[in-house]
Amino acid sequence: MFRVSETFRLSDDFVASFRGKQPKWGPLGYITFKRTYARVVSDESNRTEEYWETVRRVVEGCYTIQMNHCRSLKLPWNNAKAQRSAQEMFRLMWSFKFLPPGRGLWMMGTDYIWERGSAALNNCAFVSTDEIEVSFAEPFCFLMDMSMLGVGVAFDTKGAGKIFIQRPVVSDETFVVEDSKEGWCEAVRCLLESYAGTRPRPAKLDFSAIRPVGSPIKTFGGIAPGPGPLIECIGNIDRVLKPRIGQRISSTDITDLMNVIGKCVVSGGVRRTAELALGAPEDTEYLKLKDPNLYPEQLKLWRWASNNSVSAETGMDYQEVGTQTAKNGEPGYFWRENARAYGRFKDGETWADAKVAGTNPCAEQSLESYEICNLVETFPSLHDSFEEYERTLKFAYLYAKTVTLVPTHNERTNAIMLRNRRIGLSQSGIIESFEKHGRRTHFNWCDKGYAYISKLDKIYSQWLCIPESIKKTSIKPSGTVSLLPGVTPGIHYAHSNYYMRTIRLDKTSPLVEPIRRAGYRIEESVYGDNTLVVYFPVEQRNFKRSKRNVSIWEQVENIAQMQYYWADNQVSATVTFKPEEAEDIPNILELYETRLKSISFLPLTDHNYPQAPYQEITREAYLLAVSKLKPLDFSSLNTKEAQDIFCDGDKCEIQPTPEHFPEPQELPFVESERRETIEV
Repeated sequence: MFRVSETFRLSDDFVASFRGKQPKWGPLGYITFKRTYARVVSDESNRTEEYWETVRRVVEGCYTIQMNHCRSLKLPWNNAKAQRSAQEMFRLMWSFKFLPPGRGLWMMGTDYIWERGSAALNNCAFVSTDEIEVSFAEPFCFLMDMSMLGVGVAFDTKGAGKIFIQRPVVSDETFVVEDSKEGWCEAVRCLLESYAGTRPRPAKLDFSAIRPVGSPIKTFGGIAPGPGPLIECIGNIDRVLKPRIGQRISSTDITDLMNVIGKCVVSGGVRRTAELALGAPEDTEYLKLKDPNLYPEQLKLWRWASNNSVSAETGMDYQEVGTQTAKNGEPGYFWRENARAYGRFKDGETWADAKVAGTNPCAEQSLESYEICNLVETFPSLHDSFEEYERTLKFAYLYAKTVTLVPTHNERTNAIMLRNRRIGLSQSGIIESFEKHGRRTHFNWCDKGYAYISKLDKIYSQWLCIPESIKKTSIKPSGTVSLLPGVTPGIHYAHSNYYMRTIRLDKTSPLVEPIRRAGYRIEESVYGDNTLVVYFPVEQRNFKRSKRNVSIWEQVENIAQMQYYWADNQVSATVTFKPEEAEDIPNILELYETRLKSISFLPLTDHNYPQAPYQEITREAYLLAVSKLKPLDFSSLNTKEAQDIFCDGDKCEIQPTPEHFPEPQELPFVESERRETIEV
């Protein structure tokens, strides 16, 4: 896929100066890193990487790509200069001036990238169903394929009404499902095409070749889920399409099929993936898909798998959809024409990105159909001057641009990605930077920083002999990456000055005893789910106001300003609102429709249930808690395990109650794993 004739290596003497040391972690940084991004070391120690090893792998992988790209095209390459540059990138990552996305921390520098392509390094994608009559299964299989690599995928419902759902013609064949990502996708493709009348449905689907639940996945990493999630997915596709035979496919059918596949992927062991649906604002059926009073069963079964938004148009009437958003936070909004016409709003209309078809699940990237994109995160609040931040931007840019040098396994995606070279330099800790540097100073950094990135892109694109990036900057919401340095995610405000952040661990987790020895508070889960709850005391740096003390209008203005000064893609933000502010949402959408490309909302609620993920505490309680703590030590452990049950973004935070606590995903499939075939 990507030929590596020579690997780049950092100087042993340089790396030795970091061996055995720890960076300046945020309160949850070390445990987040060890659970989420540290790969198992390939020796006899049965442990996971320490941070210096991960940074080394990432940096060496990045410069290996550059070196082999230059070698393959017989372009200039200076080993001594590259060594100096790579060491500086290492130092900047070590001191948390910037970080690759979680996908990059996990996959960069692994053999998987050289053998399978760069898709696993990318954060997000979009696929349109507009050509569903040409290939009915393709958009659904694209979503499944990319999602199984951890890529979040958004989709639209433009294919509604374009084909009739057919009664499948059953052959006498047996379809043996291969034990691979490709095998799962092909099984779904086979079934979908039978409902389009373009392929017979096999009499039997044989799942016996799929490895049993609990087996290690050596190439990508993780644990095999067994055939159960795929068996349920096949059954759910039938459940959606059989009652619709003879009718035109609807926006509901499209959304349900995408959600069914998304559920399968999450159940199938990929811990981090996401979906966003884009429907028409006048499609009342689509807007009601997640109404618990109308569709309680579907919402419980699979419609939770996507956030649902609408493709908004300037000049539309926002009263009805805005009122619905005020009730539960959905739909969100994406202005496609603004994304096509503008980069930064400061630069006016350019129409440089006129082929934009949609956005990604978090809505920070403008994307064509079948396009994917990689992001990188910078932390301006951890810098003391613009000159220091400018230097960081160079290496953050260089990481993101380097990822575009490696093709994916998908030819259609490559045709777009290699032309656009779209990247997304992002920022986290923006509100902290407002408080530390001043709001006007921050916007000035953004403006000058964007000009510098544009200059860099011309220089490096010429050196690498590739196109300049069609767009280069965005604001992503940030997941667990911002927890490593301990800054606020994206453009969002902090929960409070002092709070307890809880995470859940299985009782058998190897992390439990080191955490207990370090003095952290640990409780039995009150929900009887065989987990323990760990409390991490947090003091928020550069704190002035919590999200409860900021108006909905100020939050939206922050987004508009960052869209003006920084993001030529988009600003992803979930605006929280108090009950008395809900009626303002239609007016906000009307007033800001020419200054935004995307936005979503979420009612601000009290998390006053037991063991909630964020719990405000006093300064005295914080000081007492940290006085009991000792340094954490996971250095000799294999720390790979299930992900934290809470999402970092408020938009998708799970609120457990005794009646609705998320069960482990394997449980519904235990019985079905005993079956090796499905007969029609």
